[in-house]
Parts: sequence; structure tokens; C-alpha cells
Amino acid sequence: MSELILVVEDEPSLQETLVYNLEKLGYTVEAVSDGRLAIEAARAHIPDLIVLDIMLPSLDGFEVCKILRKEMSVPILMLTARDDEIDRVVGLEVGADDYLTKPFSMRELIARVKAQLRRTQIIREELGKIKTADTEEPHKILTFKNLAVDLTRREVRLDGQALALKPQEYDLLVFFAEHKGQMLSREFILERLWGWEYVGDSRTVDVHVRWLRQRIEKDAANPERIVTVRGGGYRFEG
Repeated sequence: MSELILVVEDEPSLQETLVYNLEKLGYTVEAVSDGRLAIEAARAHIPDLIVLDIMLPSLDGFEVCKILRKEMSVPILMLTARDDEIDRVVGLEVGADDYLTKPFSMRELIARVKAQLRRTQIIREELGKIKTADTEEPHKILTFKNLAVDLTRREVRLDGQALALKPQEYDLLVFFAEHKGQMLSREFILERLWGWEYVGDSRTVDVHVRWLRQRIEKDAANPERIVTVRGGGYRFEG
């Protein structure tokens, strides 16, 4: 069965172009042009990925993303008509996994779609392995003072309290934890977590690091766990 992508775009020509190109690659595509219809379609079909425009009738993309993120963990790629950092930041804050600024090339969109779907498949495979071995092996937990990362359950606890991390925040934290003490360049992180086909820039890494710091640092403005290496990237100190 092919993967299902929900396209939420109210501009007819762009919606048609997106559907055509995604179906040509073998994906099953459901398309709607209204915010409320997007929520109904997502609930009814549980897609593997949502391509979500911000400017929509009825409910805007931010509100749609906020509602759906509370109900499902499907990756969401937001489309914004402006190259405005506030749109990107708000989109990530309400739960989007990635963003793309219009106008964009279809090659770039497809690369990001593939990267998100590939991450989802990797997570499913990991969960399948965990389910098989769960009764046979103890949980594998990485502990850094008051921060615990349960690799078996894909859970993170800070001072004993569970953190509701988004999938990419969790993956980024695990990647840092597995490379504790090493300087990791933005380009290396981008390639390993988003894939070599991803054509975004390293600011994507900076934004996700910023949000992760707000989750696990005492003072996100003066981080002690994820430190910035000037001219290099980041280093996880634990």
C-alpha cells in the first residue's frame, strides 16, 4: 500500500500541481482546500504526511496544526507565502516538523516529503524491533544527571517528569546523546537527521536546537547541556 499524503492548499493551480507530482511518484494523495476540512480528512484517513498551507479559509494552518498535533504524531510540512522568520517559528512552535517558503521548486518539496516519510519509516521499524524484544531485554536508558532518555519506550524525563517532545526533537536529542562530547557541525546533523536529499539550510538545525534547549535546559539563553561551538556547530555535554 502506498503512503498517504494529505495536501491542504486553497490555491487551485498549486493544489493540482502538488497532487499531480506526488501521485506521479506513487503516493496516494487526498487534497482539501479548507482548514476545517483538513481536520476532518486527517481524522478520517490518518495520513502518513500532511502538506499544510498557512493561509486557509475557515481555520488557518497554525490552528489546524495545533489541533492535529494534540491528536496524532503524523509529520507536518508547512507552506508559508512569506520568507518571514515569525511564520517559521510559530509553525514549529505549534508542532510542525518542517517548513517551506513559497515560491519553491517541486524538487525541493519532494525532497522534504521524502525526508519526512523516511524518518517515519525508520521510527516504525525501530518500534517494531522494540515490540519484539520488549519482554526479553530491559529498557535501554541513557542518563545525564536529571535527564533520562528511554530508548526502548522513546520517552524522555526531566526530574522524573515526562517531556512531550516532538519526533524530531526526540531524534535530535538522541543523536546528541549518542555523540556526547563530540562537536557536531550543522551540516552533519542536517545530513544525518534530515537526509542527504534535504535541500534546506542549516538554520533548520538552529531552530530545532533552540526548541530542544527550551525543553531540557535550566536557562535556554545560557545552555549547559547543548553548547554552541563557535564556527563549528554544537556539542552535547550531558
